[in-house]
Amino acid sequence: MRMRAGWRERQLDGPTSGRNAGTSRLKLPYEWQIGWRYTRAGKRTSGNGFISFIAMVSMAGIALGVAALIVVLSVMNGFQKEVRDRMLSVLAHVEVFSPSGSMPDWHLTAQEARRNPEVRGVAPYVDAQALLNRGTTMSGVMLRGVDPTLEPQVSDIGKEMRVGNMSDLKPGSFGIVLGAALASAVGVTAGDTVMLLVPQGRMTPAGMLPRQKRFTVVGVFESGHFEYDSALAVINIQDAQTLLSLEAPSGIRIRLADMQRAPQVAYALSRSLSGDLYIRDWTKQNRNWFSAVQIEKRMMFIILTLIIAVAAFNLVSSLVMTVTDKQADIAILRTLGAQPRSIMKIFFVQGVTVGFIGTSLGVILGSVIALNIPVVVPMIERLFQVQFLPPSIYFISELPSDLEVADVTRIGLIAFGLSALATLYPSWRAARVKPAEALRYE
Repeated sequence: MRMRAGWRERQLDGPTSGRNAGTSRLKLPYEWQIGWRYTRAGKRTSGNGFISFIAMVSMAGIALGVAALIVVLSVMNGFQKEVRDRMLSVLAHVEVFSPSGSMPDWHLTAQEARRNPEVRGVAPYVDAQALLNRGTTMSGVMLRGVDPTLEPQVSDIGKEMRVGNMSDLKPGSFGIVLGAALASAVGVTAGDTVMLLVPQGRMTPAGMLPRQKRFTVVGVFESGHFEYDSALAVINIQDAQTLLSLEAPSGIRIRLADMQRAPQVAYALSRSLSGDLYIRDWTKQNRNWFSAVQIEKRMMFIILTLIIAVAAFNLVSSLVMTVTDKQADIAILRTLGAQPRSIMKIFFVQGVTVGFIGTSLGVILGSVIALNIPVVVPMIERLFQVQFLPPSIYFISELPSDLEVADVTRIGLIAFGLSALATLYPSWRAARVKPAEALRYE
């Protein structure tokens, strides 16, 4: 027993005595040195390779969980950004309109809006609901009247034309531009004629009849957002006013330098614009969709965090086994004067080191994969002869990815925090080891 105890004492004192090469370690508390030694120890010092294997599994589990969470959230961010950008290629960042449905002084309102430094473009518009008829096919549409010369300032429809050009919407010609899915559903292309019916009717001896007008299809656009490609019809703003019997546009549409600041800019405009006006930004127009995406992202974050938690709490089993294996060492340290708090620090350092290494490896692996999704996914598709995103269904052929530093930081902190939490019980148990009982059978 005396020889065994003396050997362990020399083993514990080894790093801080003898050679000058180890003098730099004197700057660190002995709890840190012993904790790191236990982390690096394998069969050579622990006497039980299974303990090291469990620690490596815990480290690998944390790394894989962190990497999976980073990749999944990056892909979800990419999808959200892709859909948002396609949506805002059709929508304006901010809309200002009159409750009466007509804004005669829209030039004054546009001039006041341009005084805001965030505003980059302003254009008038007319909005209405209508029915599009072609033969026996009828479809409800969102009718929008625009000024072809000003519309490029607030939307990208002109850049998304598959057939024709926005400049073909000349006043009085009653031309119409349809979304690609809508044109396909109705069965028309450029040069065909369609009948447009609006609910604003006129009184006749036979009763109230809806207004209707024949339009010529002059173009087809494809934004990539199915909701608008299948329901949006664009005509000249003067033709819209004639069809709807309006004296002026419904309002103005505004594009900003930074679309993320749309709510703040909308609030600022509500205080600076004159007149009784309604103001809404793009986040309010699509509140349900964005709320659903945020809930889905939050739930996915929680589910994948549980995977990290399971891997982190594997540290409990490995540290408990380490404490059991090192009871004689703990007893010697206690007899040499080590306090229970110091014993806790030793095993806390060991567990936190494993958690830190696992988290760091996961962050590096997840970030590398997320940044190379456009390369990794096609390689997997070619390898297994599959296609994850058929363009006919999803309207995109590549898996998008948008790695956000805030997400990576939050994931790393949570994983490291769970690892540190998992070390508390084994460390507390080590501090409660009684030297006399531990050395009884040594």
